[in-house]
Amino acid sequence: MRLACVGLMLVAAAAIGGEAVPAAQAPPTVYRMELDGIIHPVATAYVRKAIAQADAAEASLLVIVLRTPGGLVDSTRDINSAIIEAKTPVAVFVAPAGSRAASAGFLITMAADVAAMAPGTHIGAAHPVSGDGQKVDDTLARKMASDVAGYARTIAQQRHRNVGLVELAVTESRTFTEQEALASSPPLIDLVATDVPDLLKKLDGRAVARFDGRRTVLRTAGAVERTVAMSWTQRVLSAVAHPQIAYLLLMLGTLGLTVEMWSPGAIFPGVVGGISLLLAFFAFQVLPVNSVGILLILFGLFLLILEIKVTSFGLLGAGGVLSLFFGSILLVDSPLPELQLGLRWILPVTLSFSAILLFLVRLAVKAQQIQPVTGQEGMTGEAATALTALTPGVAGRVRTRGEIWSATASEPINAGEPLRIVEVRGLQLVVAPDRSGSRPADRG
Repeated sequence: MRLACVGLMLVAAAAIGGEAVPAAQAPPTVYRMELDGIIHPVATAYVRKAIAQADAAEASLLVIVLRTPGGLVDSTRDINSAIIEAKTPVAVFVAPAGSRAASAGFLITMAADVAAMAPGTHIGAAHPVSGDGQKVDDTLARKMASDVAGYARTIAQQRHRNVGLVELAVTESRTFTEQEALASSPPLIDLVATDVPDLLKKLDGRAVARFDGRRTVLRTAGAVERTVAMSWTQRVLSAVAHPQIAYLLLMLGTLGLTVEMWSPGAIFPGVVGGISLLLAFFAFQVLPVNSVGILLILFGLFLLILEIKVTSFGLLGAGGVLSLFFGSILLVDSPLPELQLGLRWILPVTLSFSAILLFLVRLAVKAQQIQPVTGQEGMTGEAATALTALTPGVAGRVRTRGEIWSATASEPINAGEPLRIVEVRGLQLVVAPDRSGSRPADRG
């Protein structure tokens, strides 16, 4: 009994005076995504997906590895709004070495909680241009630049970045290397890191100011990385927005619909052509497309079709090929190399498409010139043999295609004389003597 009391007293003392053993803490989680290419609505959906997953998992950090030549202003604003509203701190990392975050990418970098760059990268050149590739007057250009510059200044002020350099990047298309961006006062970026592991190492324990003024201390040591990948639909749509793919889809779509118009009911060329054109038009909403280029391409198609129907001794065909060529050159109007088609792509596609189109048109014309072989039209001109004598106004009998028909003639015809069918009137033939002397083939 005494032993039991002593044991209870020891347990109680341990419970009162002892310290609780802390449970093992789970390692922090860092989500990572790569934004590579033009900024468009698909990229916006991808960023929102990554932020939603990071927020749901209560991650310590979301790292956006960014490399882009630019994109749509509206999509950029949507991405920045998602970054600002995210519960999870967001770091934008321009990497790997040799990459850049130009135009829209510069604005996204400035909006991040943490802006980082890899050695050998650069950011800037955020001057806005017309989305359709057309030139705009000076007044409208100034308005566009002023609007984007005001938006960039607002973000820079809230993020405590260099407002003057941010404005120069918009109004004068200034670019900055990673060293220039870090050495400016105040700096444009927060740090330079060689890769994502190095970035996480340097960010561990760092206090980050959120957009609303709250401060968060990042815990990234030993973090478990989770990669957020694009869905297959996002990958397809993002690939479609590439200039070369969009150009090829435009040509294939036009070719498919042309074949469908020549042979209605083929279905497959029309379906493929329609889908290709719709995808091309989706890409043209993202790319700086010149409407003159599209008109030249359509005019070139028209000339190639006329080449088959009109005797021009090759002038229409040459004009069609040249129109396709110059339309392809003018189709995408952008100074960025990533958005240009290039002659190595334009020349083979233009020549191949022209050759295929001319071949198909020639086949279609030949098919239309083939004489009918069935029905009343198919019997006209066929050879026949008189089985009885025929006199004007009196019907007789003839044999053609192994069948016996009632026939009339406008002049006397003797039995056994070779004939040619002139006309089919219901169940009676109108025949005439065959002066060539050929005999009909009996297909009966």
